[in-house]
Amino acid sequence: MAMSWREAIERVLQEEARALHYSEISELILSKGYYKTEGATPDATVNAQITSSIKHEGEKSPFLKVSRGTFALRKAAPLDQSVSKPPVTLPPPTPLVLKEAQTATVEENSDESVIRCLGMYWQRDLVVWKNTPRVFGKQQASSKPVDFGNQRGIYILYDHHTVVYVGRSVDRPLGKRLYEHTIDRLGSRWDRFSWFGLLDVTDDGTLEEIPIQVTLPSLIATLEALLIEALEPPQNRKRGDDFSVMEYIQDVDPELKERELQNTLRAIEQKLRGQS
Repeated sequence: MAMSWREAIERVLQEEARALHYSEISELILSKGYYKTEGATPDATVNAQITSSIKHEGEKSPFLKVSRGTFALRKAAPLDQSVSKPPVTLPPPTPLVLKEAQTATVEENSDESVIRCLGMYWQRDLVVWKNTPRVFGKQQASSKPVDFGNQRGIYILYDHHTVVYVGRSVDRPLGKRLYEHTIDRLGSRWDRFSWFGLLDVTDDGTLEEIPIQVTLPSLIATLEALLIEALEPPQNRKRGDDFSVMEYIQDVDPELKERELQNTLRAIEQKLRGQS
């Protein structure tokens, strides 16, 4: 029988018997097949489920917040659900619930990072470059792809792992700015890029601006983290204090996948003709 998000969360926390960050919980749920989703933000959904339970159920919630973004079960329970009371299942998180969870996190942490999400060392040749390119990424391999072409923020161009250019996308979106660098003086000088976005991602895969509180310590921590990510100094062992950011992995543009499929079919057809 298929589990709900909440049942899957409890199951993972029971099996691991330790506190986990909500992104780890989400990854384990999907990798173990406890829940299947076509949403673009499974990590945020897990966070919303747990946050909503703690907020509305209080001490009756099975979840306990250990630290920022990290949760555990309030009380250990047997894995055999047949001998335990059936869990109370919350309805799937609506956009309003997800928004409340994000807002609660902002209110609870005045040092919220201005950077909402990022992508590191994405490959130039996995994007179809045109005037308004699509730049796809995922939270996890099984998540719904998100087009970051309209993202705003800061980006870095690399020649392999050497930084060759740092830019910003404000008046023109990320995809447009990157495309311009395929036809300007930098056109032949970069093969990878990283980006640090100011817009958040909703569960349906769209980008939106989330109001946040920015303090001086938060701004300093963000600047430090950006430098660490870009330069990777060997003596720094972490991104930076309180750099709470969702990292996305690159996904291939569907147009490239279709081209590869067509090329494969043509190669097979030519091979069959040669054998006849």
